[in-house]
Amino acid sequence: MTKRTSAKYKIDRRMGENIWGRPKSPVNRREYGPGQHGQRRKGKLSDFGIQLRAKQKLKGYYGDLTEKQFRRIFAEAERVKGDTGENLVGLLERRLDAVVYRAKFVPTVFAARQFVNHGHVLVNGKRVNIPSYRVKEGDVVEVREKSKQMAAILEATQLPERDVPDYIDVDHSKLTATFVRMPNLGDVPYPVMMEPHLVIEFYAQN
Repeated sequence: MTKRTSAKYKIDRRMGENIWGRPKSPVNRREYGPGQHGQRRKGKLSDFGIQLRAKQKLKGYYGDLTEKQFRRIFAEAERVKGDTGENLVGLLERRLDAVVYRAKFVPTVFAARQFVNHGHVLVNGKRVNIPSYRVKEGDVVEVREKSKQMAAILEATQLPERDVPDYIDVDHSKLTATFVRMPNLGDVPYPVMMEPHLVIEFYAQN
């Protein structure tokens, strides 16, 4: 088990929420944090704690991005015209690993990053192995021919707990996905409530 794969269970338990909506999440069995003191940590959070948690939850959802990566995306969201929170979510959803996950080519966001890294994905017919690569409207993302029979892909496309959102047009018979448009916060099928406005407050004060 990779470090990141085991991390996803820790993230769920630390947040006390099943942030990916997975049936196997440890939170489905117990909601307290990891470690021997996990049960004692359920105190009332300060404003800072609430904002930090909102940031960690959004950052963790996309495969536990590093702080440096996440801060860079946030800075870009601030520079673009419009609502910073909506821009932040839109930029995160344009990551290639996020599109691969949303298209249900893989079962988890962690698997999506590995899948892209290992060169299984083409964008507009060219191989791209950078998970943070940002897709544009109209880009076609597909699984390369040699990888189409992988068991993990066939299993992921059948997952009942996730629907493909309408800003991605998917053909599972050909394993292709077209990024139709940049989504708004309300379009993104998060299994738990994400609060990008709290992320903005966190960075405004820290």
